[in-house]
Amino acid sequence: MSRHRVSRHEMRRKARRMRRLGVQPIADVTDVEFAELITAGIARFLWRYRSEATPITIALLSVLAGTVLHRWYPTWWPTVALVTATTAGTLAIAGRWLNLTRAIERGYAAIAATLLGGWLTAATILGPLSSPLPAVLALGCLVLAIPWWAHRRRRARVRVERTLAAWPEISQAIGLAGSRIQSAIVDLWGYRTRIALARGQTVEDAIARIPGIESALGTRRGAVRIQPVPEKANRLELRVIETDPHADAISWPGPSVSTIHDPMELGVFEDGSPVRVSFKRRHALVGGVAGAGKSGAVNVLMGNLSACPDVIVWGIDLKRGMELLPWESCLDRVAVTPKEATALLKDAVRVLDGRAEMLAMHGLRVWEPAHDAPALIILIDEYAELVDDAPDAIHYADSIARRGRAVAETLIAATQRPSQKAMGNSAVRSQMDIRISFRVRERRDADLILGAGMHKSGWHADKLDAPGKFLLSAPEFDIPRRARTYLLTDDTVQRTAIHHADRRPALDAISLAALHEPPDEREDAVESSQQFRGRHARQAASQATEGALSAALRNAPREGVSVGDLMEAADMSRPTLYRRLAQLEDQGMAVQVSRGRWRATVTAAHNPAVSDEE
Repeated sequence: MSRHRVSRHEMRRKARRMRRLGVQPIADVTDVEFAELITAGIARFLWRYRSEATPITIALLSVLAGTVLHRWYPTWWPTVALVTATTAGTLAIAGRWLNLTRAIERGYAAIAATLLGGWLTAATILGPLSSPLPAVLALGCLVLAIPWWAHRRRRARVRVERTLAAWPEISQAIGLAGSRIQSAIVDLWGYRTRIALARGQTVEDAIARIPGIESALGTRRGAVRIQPVPEKANRLELRVIETDPHADAISWPGPSVSTIHDPMELGVFEDGSPVRVSFKRRHALVGGVAGAGKSGAVNVLMGNLSACPDVIVWGIDLKRGMELLPWESCLDRVAVTPKEATALLKDAVRVLDGRAEMLAMHGLRVWEPAHDAPALIILIDEYAELVDDAPDAIHYADSIARRGRAVAETLIAATQRPSQKAMGNSAVRSQMDIRISFRVRERRDADLILGAGMHKSGWHADKLDAPGKFLLSAPEFDIPRRARTYLLTDDTVQRTAIHHADRRPALDAISLAALHEPPDEREDAVESSQQFRGRHARQAASQATEGALSAALRNAPREGVSVGDLMEAADMSRPTLYRRLAQLEDQGMAVQVSRGRWRATVTAAHNPAVSDEE
């Protein structure tokens, strides 16, 4: 280009003068360096279409590498063959770690590596121009190029790159001027980028501009997610969901734990990773409007808890057991009325006190869950109904929430009415380490479930658009990531409950002693020496239970007595009763007359009811 520069204003002034004189302007192109223009144009074209030209680029690089190897390193062909085999095997087996999530993608990568590596091995020995190697390379690259050009992920990456190239203009339009794109990754459902904010800009500023970002990027409504980057306050991750991974229900794969010490798998995040959270010594709150998926979360929790032999579950369901009664065989105790709920929580406090006394007596600080010392989880469905119908029970729930962690006594409360009255006037909500929010109607409901100010920080539970979608707040999950819980059908619930019914643990002796000891005797014992009280109380309780069961079996008629009557007579839970009946049957002391009916295997002389019938 000419070194003499003329201002635009001067050029326009001269052009007007020439027009007045009737002179037509003629461009002088003698100074233009066409070689530079052509080179720059070709470079821009190649850079713009670099993804489409990848197969051709790989073919040219293969020819160059084959020439170098054949001329200077012809004896390296075994090394090339070994590297080819190793690379192909790694891509086929561990390609998922390289973002090749589908088997067909890993297979394509392994085949491409094998063909190119095999050709390069032959070129090292024979030379890249030896017949028929050029024809084989051209045909192979053409065959491999067709899937490459047609693959949706490559096309998506090209589209993303061209969209994000306009980010400087987009940032100006949405009020984030000065921010810049640092990296971009295309995945199965869309893409995510890391953005560096300008000085003074915050993640909250970007969250407030999500509608504008969606408009500027041309996405559908609700497709943009913004998450903070924990390492730096001026960084964020912008994620665009083009294909909703949670559009369809996700079937439950089965229990993910075998002990309460392990984190439970509740569902799947939008990036496909599982949602794992630990419930050991943690109270939990589950909330959402009717039909949002709260009951599904309760089923997932029960499905995992029923598989843990170191957990006992007590349930409260004031909808007359609609949600929890299908799990009755795995529940040690269930309450379906306000009176029963109050009694259950009162007993839970007695268990808490008994365990706390034992720990203090032995100088221990925590109760470690085990099969013979299980954790106790109280699962409350429709907690708001408990507040309205059983206000006396809230006092006991508060006590458990405040003091239950050390003795492995946990509250899990679910509600579809997260009102201020239900959730804001007691200690229960403040003690909840785990918050699971399904869709809510109003922003304030999201703050009631997840915590004050959470909606402003990006926890938009009011924008969840399908049943089962939820946001999880827990010590290990402090950024808003959408997830969807697993779905358990009625048949799955029934099969799971039956499968685990016989494996449920019994309440430990310490807790049983606390339950069977009269309150007045407990108060007297607290004031006196407590060294041997627990052992004597446990022995007395065990002997009384066994005596009641034996008497009920001996007095049973010829057709036997039902399991329900035996549970009431012996004051045993269903799992404990079945376990004890199996032991008596093995010892020849009891027999199952028919399904669900038992009696003792004593002589007629010892059972008047049997003697009269015979």
